[in-house]
Amino acid sequence: MYTISELAQEFELTTRTLRYYEELGMLKPKRTESRKRAYGKKEYAQLKIIMRGKKYGFSLAEIKDIVLLFDEDRTGIKQLEKTIDTAGQKLHEINERIKELNELKEDFEQMIQGFNKNLHDLKMNENLIRSQI
Repeated sequence: MYTISELAQEFELTTRTLRYYEELGMLKPKRTESRKRAYGKKEYAQLKIIMRGKKYGFSLAEIKDIVLLFDEDRTGIKQLEKTIDTAGQKLHEINERIKELNELKEDFEQMIQGFNKNLHDLKMNENLIRSQI
């Protein structure tokens, strides 16, 4: 069993973050007789899923859906199916952003190329005027 401080330290989080995940229903620690939170293997595994989901850009709502599916289906099949579906959506979003960024990159390259041509032409005209003086 882990205390809230131990688990926070293990995952480099604040205790407030862990309490927030509890408020959202993502973690459900047991309580000791003195009403202190006690985190077991289940909560540890759930927190690993939460951290992985955050790393990959999943929203807290998406992560919560994935975490809570294990309680519905102990085989982990539904949880894995949901993870695959959510990851597929994220991959699609990433590919769309890459496409948009590539278009933006091309626009910048053309803009810079045009500016360089204008700068070159201005310098050539300036040199021509100076040579005529």
